[in-house]
Amino acid sequence: METFDLVIVGGGPGGLSAAVYAMRARMKTLLLERAGLGGQIATTDIIENYLGFPSLSGPALVAEFEKHAQAVGTPVKYAMAHKITKEGNLFIIDLGDEKIAAKSVILSSGAEPKKIGIPGETEFLGRGVSTCGTCDGPFYRNQDIALIGGGDTATKEAIYLSKIARKVYLVHRRGELRAEKVLQERALARPNVEFLWFHRPLEILGDKSGVTGLSIEKIETKEKRTLDVMGVFVFVGVVPNTGFADCAKDGSGFITVDEKLQSSVPGLFAVGDCRVTPLRQVAVAVGDGAIAATMAEEHVSEMEGRLYAGKVVKE
Repeated sequence: METFDLVIVGGGPGGLSAAVYAMRARMKTLLLERAGLGGQIATTDIIENYLGFPSLSGPALVAEFEKHAQAVGTPVKYAMAHKITKEGNLFIIDLGDEKIAAKSVILSSGAEPKKIGIPGETEFLGRGVSTCGTCDGPFYRNQDIALIGGGDTATKEAIYLSKIARKVYLVHRRGELRAEKVLQERALARPNVEFLWFHRPLEILGDKSGVTGLSIEKIETKEKRTLDVMGVFVFVGVVPNTGFADCAKDGSGFITVDEKLQSSVPGLFAVGDCRVTPLRQVAVAVGDGAIAATMAEEHVSEMEGRLYAGKVVKE
């Protein structure tokens, strides 16, 4: 079983950033990716808020990240981590058909937006359907848009989007928001946000140009109507890809970390969308990767130092 200084699980921005730092630190590193490099941004149409690139597509930004990781010689293995356990000083990563060992692990496995499961949601993703207001909101300046959800994230995004769009329809199945009170007050005070209480989305409508409307239904009366909107923002939560890791998590499955981005298990770090964080953006994940790789190198150096000194390592 091959042993690495560091195994990075997930090839999104956080994982690629960590790989660059780890390779420059001359760590024996392996980057695991189950599908394709880039994570969620690989399917994003346009990105305009990543420093140094005023406007470029998600795939183009991923290509730059990948080019940088390749330039430092990052080994990439396309495989899924089914389970990560710690045995003594080493982490054992089960890949299904084989196992590998690592002195430290960085989880950059991301999170997937929850889907409503209505027609048009998948078909128009990236062409009018979005799960990120700060990413895609500026494309709908002075246009009418719809937002689905009623929690903290949805309410925050409604406030943000109301400063850009001409009108924001907030579609919520309940009769009140579930966000904290101060956010509710701010959202309810926005003059161009129309709250459609006790409504549920039925279908996202569109054509070759993208989204053209949202069909909704009033839950009690079954009365249907169509909102003439150019964009539909879905904020009904996200699901972290963390089920394979045995460490402390919050109630939603996000990994809790300390200021070093280390989990409850020494040597196991988490970056980007899979960890507890107040902001899920490319810039945050890239910074996380730099910190985690540096701390992982420190962890491995300290561990090896204790081993070389002939001491028993207990963690």
